[in-house]
Amino acid sequence: MEALSSSFLSSISQSKRSVIVSKPFSSPSPSSSTRGLNIKAVRTEGEPQTAINSSPASTTPSAVRKSPKTKIPQPPSPVPHPTSRAQPKTTTSPPKRVPVKSNKPQTTPSVQPSVPSTLLNAVEDVINTFIDPPTKPSVDPRFALSDNFAPVDELPPTECEVIEGVLPSCLDGVYIRNGPNPQFLPRGPYHLFDGDGMLHSIRISNGKATLCSRYVKTYKYMTEREAGTSVFPNVFSGFNGLVGSAARGSLAAARFIAGQFNLDNGSGVANTSLAYFSNRLYALGESDLPYEVRLTPNGDIETIGRTDFDGKLFMSMTAHPKIDPDTGEAFAFRSGPIPPFLTYFRFDSKGNKQADVPIFSKLQPSFLHDFAITNKYAIFPDIQIGMDPMEMILRGGSPVGFDPGKVSRVGIIPRYAKDDKDMTWFEVPGYNIIHATNAWDEVDNNGNETIVMVAPNILSAEHTLERMDLVHALIEKVRINLNTGVVSRQPLSARNLDFAVINPAFVAKENRYVYAAIGEPMPKIVGVVKLDLSVAQHRRECTVASRIYGPGCYGGEPFFVARDPDDPNADEDDGYLMSYVHNENTGESRFIVMDAKSPSLDIVASVKLPQRVPYGFHGLFRCIPCYLQGWSNRRMLKV
Repeated sequence: MEALSSSFLSSISQSKRSVIVSKPFSSPSPSSSTRGLNIKAVRTEGEPQTAINSSPASTTPSAVRKSPKTKIPQPPSPVPHPTSRAQPKTTTSPPKRVPVKSNKPQTTPSVQPSVPSTLLNAVEDVINTFIDPPTKPSVDPRFALSDNFAPVDELPPTECEVIEGVLPSCLDGVYIRNGPNPQFLPRGPYHLFDGDGMLHSIRISNGKATLCSRYVKTYKYMTEREAGTSVFPNVFSGFNGLVGSAARGSLAAARFIAGQFNLDNGSGVANTSLAYFSNRLYALGESDLPYEVRLTPNGDIETIGRTDFDGKLFMSMTAHPKIDPDTGEAFAFRSGPIPPFLTYFRFDSKGNKQADVPIFSKLQPSFLHDFAITNKYAIFPDIQIGMDPMEMILRGGSPVGFDPGKVSRVGIIPRYAKDDKDMTWFEVPGYNIIHATNAWDEVDNNGNETIVMVAPNILSAEHTLERMDLVHALIEKVRINLNTGVVSRQPLSARNLDFAVINPAFVAKENRYVYAAIGEPMPKIVGVVKLDLSVAQHRRECTVASRIYGPGCYGGEPFFVARDPDDPNADEDDGYLMSYVHNENTGESRFIVMDAKSPSLDIVASVKLPQRVPYGFHGLFRCIPCYLQGWSNRRMLKV
């Protein structure tokens, strides 16, 4: 989940050309990627007996685009993957602390590092050990990569076992979820949001399931794979304190000058979410441009490449674009630390990017991760998390921090605005939202136009980046009268809820049901609830159904799939919820499907996965016949 601080590098790398990193790949050569920081141990989960222990198969994307000024990294000869993990058999005992060195195969690198690379790695070791060691739990790999946050290897399409129930026949498609999975064990500080993007997909067909886990082949991933070690700075964990930030900034500049990477090609990790529009599937992270990916008929995942939409998209894009289910348009934005701090734009139904709309009335940068749309408007939060350089200078903290003196606002602009003259800001004190669930338009009996928005409000926003276990998110229903300016708020549940989703057919329309993940505490998800917004008018708790995964079991963001999306008369909640769930007691991961209409969200199918799926962020489901038809009809990229 990247946000404001990750845009610092993207503001430097203003790429105007498409850069493709999709090449036939092999595993990189191991190097001294764990030297410098003396990590004594990383807690890892025991794997079930069916875990895959072999190295992943190679993937050859079908088409690539090349920039005339871009040097695509050429991978070295195949050698064992430097992040291959020991895969112990299933055990019911608590997770053991395993030395990191045992996860690294002892082989000779196929490509010797250059003298500049060796010197710069030594400098980084000094910074990690003496100047800026990971002193906070939020950036200490021993904590950030413990339990099921630990990374896994890639997995080629592998058939799974349905161990409970039956997969519904209407689920002929693929559920795919994004999340962080560092390619190399960190040499120094590491934050959960810093990991390389890995896509975990489960292909469902004729009641059978196939799991596949693949990295998004970003420019960063490919460059570091060729180097055999990390060379890009970690944005969320790499800039804490004045001295440490100066040291790491200087090191990044030296690596750039030495030619180890080119910021024109991007620096993002594409680890946050996915979006499907104009017959294309994109892996997203808001510090960079989107990466187009493709699902193959056999369930594999291929990276097509980084795209700038014919040179019209600059620097970066939100990881949460909104797709109108009726028009097929996609609405998006980018935010950054330099003016304009917010830029709004959209794509038509054919994927053509329209003109930027800079929002100059946003006078300072803030942590802007998500937004909402209605049929007529786009709604942007301006929260209390923003730039705080004094926190970094005086207290050695992050340059992104909480401003208790700021009053949160919500900005509303016409959906098809050509400039920001019609942007209106409304003060909503203490309203700090990271994710927006949905919004819609209403008109009362007096003709007053009202915007209704549903979103989790972070009550303890000062802990958002460093102590997520202290965060409590309260889902609220906010009404903004555009004629009078009156803002009213109503909590929908007292529970700690986030990662809330709806039936995708109701985006920008009034919806009744919300499905949200239960954090106890965040970022671990212990279950899912179903909220009925119609109950809110009676000022009661809106939870009408819930499911707790069980002792030691944690899931992620739920996703709703309609039983029959083509039936206009179907009930809004007639469908299924799905999520990956991991059992930390046994080390086993499962994919579960729940009945969204049942009072206890009954499990209708449970699939045992052949490899652990780490905790992640956002995902989606696509009907495979529709997806493959869209792929065959779309304009193929030139090689």
